[in-house]
Amino acid sequence: MNYTIDDVEKIVNYKSWADRKKIDALLKIDVHMYANLGIESTKTEIELVKKRSRKIYRAIKLINKELGGSFLRAYY
Repeated sequence: MNYTIDDVEKIVNYKSWADRKKIDALLKIDVHMYANLGIESTKTEIELVKKRSRKIYRAIKLINKELGGSFLRAYY
C-alpha cells in the first residue's frame, strides 16, 4: 500500500506494526516526496516538501527518540 503525508499519524498509531516497520513506512513517504522534486520545482514546492519532511522526522522521534532526534539535527 502506498502511504502519503496524510497517513503519518495513522502509521504512528498502528498497534500491530513493529517500530521498525513504522519508521520504514515514514521514510518511504519522505523518499517519495523528494524523488518527485525536479529542476522545474518551484521554491514554494521545495519548501513544502521540507516542511512535510520535518513532520515525518518528528513522527519518527515519537517512535524512536534517538533516531528521530538525529534526523532533525542533521536536517537543520
